[in-house]
Amino acid sequence: MSKREQQFRTYELKEMKVMDVQGLLQGAIAPRPICFASTIDKEGQINLSPFSFFNIFSSNPPVVIFSPARRGRDNTTKHTLENVLEVPEVCINMVNYDMVQQTSLSSTEYPKQVNEFIKSGFTQEPSISIKPPRVKESPVQMECAVNQVLPLGNEGGAGNLVICEIKLVHINIDVINAVGKIDQEKIDLVARMGGDWYARAHGDALFEVPKPLTTLGMGVDALPEEIRKSTILTGNDLGMLGNTEILPDKDSIEVYIRMNKQLQTILHQYSGEELKTELHKLAHELLLRKEVQGAWKVLLSSDTTI
Repeated sequence: MSKREQQFRTYELKEMKVMDVQGLLQGAIAPRPICFASTIDKEGQINLSPFSFFNIFSSNPPVVIFSPARRGRDNTTKHTLENVLEVPEVCINMVNYDMVQQTSLSSTEYPKQVNEFIKSGFTQEPSISIKPPRVKESPVQMECAVNQVLPLGNEGGAGNLVICEIKLVHINIDVINAVGKIDQEKIDLVARMGGDWYARAHGDALFEVPKPLTTLGMGVDALPEEIRKSTILTGNDLGMLGNTEILPDKDSIEVYIRMNKQLQTILHQYSGEELKTELHKLAHELLLRKEVQGAWKVLLSSDTTI
């Protein structure tokens, strides 16, 4: 058995118990956004429950899908699923850090006649276009029509895709920035992980990766071999370097060297493999700060004489 084969454990899902499969997948496919779904039955009884099998799938029409699965232990269905089959409407409320504990409480399997808004302490806000109410405390509330419910199976653990078309979106002005967009720091969303774990999209957990849409990056395969096979530069480093379209010219590299005392010291004190190691270390530090052009100038500096 190769070293690579020893690094992985393979699971045959059809040989596993349903709850074990669910736990494995929830631990691996994460973080998952939370659909905090408010629904109503034909008698007017309200239900509020969170689901992390959820995401956006279309902008035109604006469609999101969540999946209230059949219970793995006894194959029963959830009140949310029963409600949208009776009244095909749902308000999807996004969950931020300030409301995560109450949201978790609402997932308790109370009897059908119990209103989880009351149990969890949330405020019912009347919707405009649908019957189910909104969660006032949620930073973003989406009033949706249910276009289709697609069962994925009849056994315990089988999902039911609730395909929702968004009709109205309500956004708390406190999470909108100066240019009218949602501020990812201010909205402070949370997501589900495996087991009892959640993730918080805030502070150091947030980072930006420029999308390679407007430029044609050279690709990792076009990088010099000594860079591609570096033991210091990471896969993320190579990805940033490979997303570069134009390399810095000789003049800009020379200017950079003159302005960078640390780089001057490295170029004067080291040679050969030691020089390459020190330059790769400095380039890695710059890439951690997203200074891609600076990293390139460092990596190319050994070929430049001043």
